[in-house]
Amino acid sequence: MTASALPGPGRYSIYTGRVTNWPLVVTLAAALIVPLLLLGSLSHGSWLDPAGPAVPLLIAAVVVLLIGLTGLSVRTAAGPNGVSAHCGVVGWPRRTYRLEEIERAEVIDLKPSLWRMSLGFWWTPRHTYFTVRTGPALRLALHTGRSVTITAPDPHAAVTIIREAKSA
Repeated sequence: MTASALPGPGRYSIYTGRVTNWPLVVTLAAALIVPLLLLGSLSHGSWLDPAGPAVPLLIAAVVVLLIGLTGLSVRTAAGPNGVSAHCGVVGWPRRTYRLEEIERAEVIDLKPSLWRMSLGFWWTPRHTYFTVRTGPALRLALHTGRSVTITAPDPHAAVTIIREAKSA
C-alpha cells in the first residue's frame, strides 16, 4: 500500500493498495478439494481409467488454480485518473472509474449479513462490489446513480486522494 504526496503545482498524490483474504482462500480450497480427493480415493479403477482418481484430482487442481488466479484479492489505485479496481492475480475483472464519473467518495463499514454480504466481484443493477472482507471499505457514488464498493487496506487515504484530485 502506498500513498505518496508530492507537494507543488501540477503534482498529484496516488494511492495503491491490495487486500487478500487468505483464510477464505484456504477454507474455500479445502471445502472444494476434500470431497474431490475422497471421491478419487474411493474409486476402484486405475489412475487413468475414467473411474479412477485422475479425473477428481484434475478437477481439484483446476479449482485451486481458478481460486488463486481470479478470486480473493482486490487491487485498488486512486489518483488524478480516477479509481481502478482489479481482482485476482490476473487482474480480471477490472474496472476504472474516471474522476468525472464520481459524484462522491466515502468510507463505509462492511458488516457481515446474511442478505447483504457479498465477497468477490458482484454486479447488480444499482451496485458493483469488489470486496474480499468485512470492515472499512471505499464507496463511490457515481453520477449515474450507481454505487461501487471496493475493499481497500486504507480507504481513508483513498478518499483523501480522490477528494484532492477532484478539487485540483
